[in-house]
Amino acid sequence: MTPGLPALTAVTRQKACHGVLSGAPARHGLIAAGGPIAYSFRTMNVRRASTPSPLTQARRVVIKVGSALLVDQETGRINRGWLETLIEDLLPLRKRGQQVILVSSGAIALGRRQLGLAKGPLRLEESQAAAAVGQIRLAHAYKELLESREVTVAQILLTLEDSERRRRYLNARATLESLLALGALPVINENDTVATAEIRYGDNDRLAARVAQMAGADCLVLLSDVDGLYTADPNKDPNAQFVDQVRQITPEIESMAGRSASDVGSGGMTTKILAAKIAVSAGCHMCIAAGHHRHPVRRIEEGARCTWFLPTGNPTTARKQWIAGTLNPAGSITIDAGALRALLEGKSLLPAGVVKSRGRFERGDTVSVLTPEGAEIARGIIAYSDVDAARIMGRKSSEIEGILGFRGRDEMIHRDDLVMTRHEASKAVPSPVGAVESR
Repeated sequence: MTPGLPALTAVTRQKACHGVLSGAPARHGLIAAGGPIAYSFRTMNVRRASTPSPLTQARRVVIKVGSALLVDQETGRINRGWLETLIEDLLPLRKRGQQVILVSSGAIALGRRQLGLAKGPLRLEESQAAAAVGQIRLAHAYKELLESREVTVAQILLTLEDSERRRRYLNARATLESLLALGALPVINENDTVATAEIRYGDNDRLAARVAQMAGADCLVLLSDVDGLYTADPNKDPNAQFVDQVRQITPEIESMAGRSASDVGSGGMTTKILAAKIAVSAGCHMCIAAGHHRHPVRRIEEGARCTWFLPTGNPTTARKQWIAGTLNPAGSITIDAGALRALLEGKSLLPAGVVKSRGRFERGDTVSVLTPEGAEIARGIIAYSDVDAARIMGRKSSEIEGILGFRGRDEMIHRDDLVMTRHEASKAVPSPVGAVESR
């Protein structure tokens, strides 16, 4: 805590606000009233959680680390002691079978001091130069700490275009899936060395939310210099009250956003609210928590105060709602009766079960799946373009590489990317061998 911090004021219970948020008494936490540091909390006590945390129940977790936590503002070097405790927190998650992705700030903050750049806003080219220098140091720190604990670490640099352009999005998602399946821990940062002002996130809160969306994560944790959402900036308003949960992000919730307290960070409460919108719409729980404590993730599991943004569904539900809600499918594929019956049983569609392709579409587009009679039975995200689909339909998956010259997915549409729009029973026709597969 900064020396000279003014007197502390206890927080009272937050009243429900139109049914969209709830609060908790401050018997275990205090906030600064009228001080110069916005949303900075480093002395909270831990209380035991009475119910399981979304963090412990998640299958896939994304954790975002802010620059103010990772980089010492005085020395410009990595807070190695703190980072070691964070890494130690991740090991139990992996041990119990959870997949973990880190989204890390810090490259620019590390590089600017090394280059002798003055404090304050940087020009774009200065930020890019600082990122180029700092990214090496950041990657080395993660590699050293994780591999010493026998965890394989992978570095991924993303830009805004990687999440907005469909093909690049699919490629990035496929890379993430492969790394996680192979047991690696991906560390992701914005590719500041090549991103221009027009294609930058500008903060890693929204980048983390996009990664959570891309990876189908169940839980996103934003570790920063803020312990959660307040009804107002608690340094300016002594009546500001803490918010435990947000069930719906309304204009009133958005108005509670404050500013970033850190000289090295680019985020703030506004970017965290924007990140929450992305996360919950993808069926992902999101947590804002103070990260300055040692073992910050373990503290959340043990019940440390934080704000949870709650989704209405899960990642699979949100994804399938999006697929089903596509207004204009790019094209259609027609399947045979045996493939139809297997789809109704919840299986993936392989090329062998496809008999016709219509329309122009690319890999990653949503297409209609039609019965032999021409009725739409499902919609799904197709793994091949119309040209490639026409070449491999009716063929076994083992033949794909020989026909196309590259090894694509075995499925034309994976069951996770498929939504049934009708659930009628099909005629009892045996499935052709290889037409479908339970994947």
